[in-house]
Amino acid sequence: MIGIEPNAVAYLEPAAPPARRRRGWPAKFKDALRGLKWGIRGHSSFFVHFFTAALVLAAGLVLRCELWEWCVLLGCIGLVLTAELFNSALETLFRGLDEATKDRAWPALDVSAGAVLLASLTASAVGLMIFLPKLAHWLGLL
Repeated sequence: MIGIEPNAVAYLEPAAPPARRRRGWPAKFKDALRGLKWGIRGHSSFFVHFFTAALVLAAGLVLRCELWEWCVLLGCIGLVLTAELFNSALETLFRGLDEATKDRAWPALDVSAGAVLLASLTASAVGLMIFLPKLAHWLGLL
């Protein structure tokens, strides 16, 4: 008679995944805020975009932007900062890869950097369209 090991059944049937307890909204927000903190502190390029956003907000106050202009400016700021956070997330993942995988993953980093560049150029164009006429009027050129 062939003996069966006591744990042999575990090899025959796949184990059910462990039951996961659903996380509440406070825990999800805590994780998101921690990720935002890591994104802000961990990458110098985020600071440049954050500083530029502060300048745009100050210019909007000085030049007395209208509500729709604030909406567009804040949308552009959010777009650039979000693109930068995604780029930072990819860079963080990239650092954990082995060298062979890094060689194949470089294009992904270039694409994410290109997304930040495109978002920044778009935001700059929008900012110029909003601020140049206001600045010209403020300086008495129009």
